[in-house]
Amino acid sequence: MSGAVTEPARASTVGTAPGIFPSVSHAIALFRRPLDFLNSLPAHGDLVELRLGPRRAWVICEPQLVQRMLMDPHTFDKGGTQYDRLGALMGNGLVTCPQSEHRRQRTLLQPGFHPSRIPAYTALMAEEAQALCGEWRAGLWVDVTGAMMALTTRVTSRVLFSGSLDAERAALVRESLAAVVRGLFARTVVPVDAVFRVPTPANRRYRHALRRLHALVDAIIAERRNAPPRDDLLSTLLSTREGDGATQRPVTDREIHDQLITLLLTGVETTAMCLASAFGLLARNPETERALHRELDAVLPDGQAPGHEDLARLEYTRCVVTETLRVWPPGWLFTRVTTRDTELGGQRLPRGAMILYSPYLLHHDPASFPEPERFLPERWLPERRTAVPKGAMLPFAAGNRKCIGDRFAMAEAMVGVATVAAHWRLRPVTGHDDRLRPAATLGPRALVMICEPRQA
Repeated sequence: MSGAVTEPARASTVGTAPGIFPSVSHAIALFRRPLDFLNSLPAHGDLVELRLGPRRAWVICEPQLVQRMLMDPHTFDKGGTQYDRLGALMGNGLVTCPQSEHRRQRTLLQPGFHPSRIPAYTALMAEEAQALCGEWRAGLWVDVTGAMMALTTRVTSRVLFSGSLDAERAALVRESLAAVVRGLFARTVVPVDAVFRVPTPANRRYRHALRRLHALVDAIIAERRNAPPRDDLLSTLLSTREGDGATQRPVTDREIHDQLITLLLTGVETTAMCLASAFGLLARNPETERALHRELDAVLPDGQAPGHEDLARLEYTRCVVTETLRVWPPGWLFTRVTTRDTELGGQRLPRGAMILYSPYLLHHDPASFPEPERFLPERWLPERRTAVPKGAMLPFAAGNRKCIGDRFAMAEAMVGVATVAAHWRLRPVTGHDDRLRPAATLGPRALVMICEPRQA
C-alpha cells in the first residue's frame, strides 16, 4: 500500500521447519492446517526450508526479503507447483506466463484496466449490487458466500463479455470455479501427479469443472467472432492485431481463451471471498460496523448507489476493505521459482529452487501490525498507515507482476460493501459454520447470515 515506511536492512536468519519425516509431514501439515503451519515458521527464521513431497522449498517469512524477491521477477519467476497447476487450468495467460512474455501480455490487456475505465465499471458494479440487495427480504437467511460469487460473476461477465453469460451460464461458471478452487490447493501442496490421476469423486469433479469452464469460454469466443463488436474486453481482444506493418497478426483464439479463463478465475473468486470476509468480520465487530454505517449514511443518503466520485469520500469504507485484505487476504499463498543460482537472505539457492511466500503470514506479523488478529480498519486512516513497513502489506503483490486489476478489485469491493451495508445488516446464524476454508483462495466458503433492514 502507498505511504509505507522503508525499514533499515538487517541480517536475515535461515532455518528449517521441524518434522521427523519432512518428506511427508510438511506437505500434510500445510494441507491439513495451513494457517497454523505458516504462522509457526517465523520462529525458525526469516527464510525457512521445508519439503513438499520429494522437493525442497523455502518459505519467506520476512517482508524485506519478500519485497526483494518480487522486485526481481527475472530471477524469481512465476513457477513452482502452484503455477504448474494453474498453467493446466489457465493456459499461458497473464498470471501464469513466464517473465519473458509478461510485458507483451500485459500490454494486450492494459486497455481494459486503464484508470479511465474505472468510472464506467463502477456504475455497472453499483447496478449489480443494487439488484442483489433488491432480491433480499427482512429475516431471509442468505448464503453470503454464494451471493457474493453471483455478484462478482455478473460484474466480471459484463466487463469481459457484455453480459453474454445468461443465468444458466453464470451458474455454471460459479459452480465450476468453486470446484476448481477447492481442488487447486491440494494440487499445489501435494506435488505428486499420480494422486490426482486416481478417479476419486473429488478428482472427477475437478476435471469435469475444468472441461465445462473451458468449453463455455470457447463457445462464447466462437459466438462473438461473427457478431457485431461490443464495448467489452472480449471485443478488444478480438480486434487487436500485434506486430508492425505486413507482420501484423490477430490475437489467436487460444490466446484469447487463456486470458479470459485467467480473468474469470482471478476476477470472480478473489473479490467474492473479500466481500464475504468483510461481512463476516463486520458482524463480529459491531463498533466497526456502526462506524461504517455512519459514513454511508452521510455520503450515500437514502441508500443511493455509490458512483465513482463517491469512492474518494468513502474513506472508512476503503479502510474496511483494506483491513479485510490484511486479516483474510483471498490470495494467501504463492510460489516462485529461481531461474539461476542466486542468494536470498544469506542462503544460496540453486536454479529451479521453489520459493513460497504468504500474504496471510506477512499480514499477521505483530512487528508490522500490532494486535494482528484484531480487525482494526483505523490502521489505514491517512495519519496511521505510514507506520506500515514496506512490503508488509501485499494483497495484490508488487513489482511489475502486481495484479493488473488492483484498482478494479478495490472499486468492486468498496461498491459491494457500501451498497449492501447501506441497505442491510447481515447477522450471523447461531451454530452455523463461518470458519475460513483455505483453498486456492482464502475466505469463508459457506457463510450464511440473516438480513436485517438498515434504519438510518
